[in-house]
Amino acid sequence: MKLLFKQRFFSWLCCYDIYNEAGETLYTVKGELSWGHQLRIYDAAGRAVGMVKQVLLTWLPKFEIYLDDRYIGCICKEFSFFKPKFSIDFNGWQVDGDWFEWDYNILDAGGWSIAHVSKELWNLTDTYSIVVNDPQDALCALMLVLAIDAEKCSRSNN
Repeated sequence: MKLLFKQRFFSWLCCYDIYNEAGETLYTVKGELSWGHQLRIYDAAGRAVGMVKQVLLTWLPKFEIYLDDRYIGCICKEFSFFKPKFSIDFNGWQVDGDWFEWDYNILDAGGWSIAHVSKELWNLTDTYSIVVNDPQDALCALMLVLAIDAEKCSRSNN
């Protein structure tokens, strides 16, 4: 299953539309006014299905992940010099990527691929392609990508 993650061009807060390969909107992500990033994910019917929320007052960026309103894990940026590293307390998953942070893989505890994420260049807004091996993992993979993108956004605004 392939998801296309595209940031809206004119948006005060972080807003994204998530499409499938046929161009149908699967999810809409809306940033909420708060201290730190808070992104709520809505399905095609407009129901809130998840949230990514930045935890403030931490040494390195940390984001909590909620499915509906239930906490299911977090992702924390780790200190590193060249290649970005993240500590993930979520489904036993891990992230392995390049130092540009444009292409990376989401892996399970055994090292098997859950999803491959790549940034599409030459677009006016941030656009990512997320290829998910099991459609049941699509929403959780999307929330990890949102957290990583929010961390990069926070870093570039400092």
